[in-house]
Amino acid sequence: MKNEKFTQDEYDALYEIQRGIKGDRVSACIGRNTKRLSGLKLISIAHNGRISLTDKGEQTIFLHRCVLGLRAVSAQPGATLDADVAMFLGKKSHILERAEGGFELSDKGRESLQDITNQGF
Repeated sequence: MKNEKFTQDEYDALYEIQRGIKGDRVSACIGRNTKRLSGLKLISIAHNGRISLTDKGEQTIFLHRCVLGLRAVSAQPGATLDADVAMFLGKKSHILERAEGGFELSDKGRESLQDITNQGF
């Protein structure tokens, strides 16, 4: 995946699609972002108009959650993370479990977070 930059509004649309669209109409947030997200193959639009996330869209959301997790642990050592994010960041040696609970960043995690920040993400 290239280093595509997404706005918070685009992430909001992806999360909203992930939760499921209620009713026949999409929100203004989804409507504003449909063309770009579809063009980047993050969402698909069925013939009946149903919008859903693609695998790439799911991956984008997961990576966003991982970055938010790194930032949370950086800002507050001991922060808790969703189980899937904690497992992934732990396998990648970006976080370490603390004896008193929660997590802290490893040196590798700090370096990765710095790289992410330097890229403007």
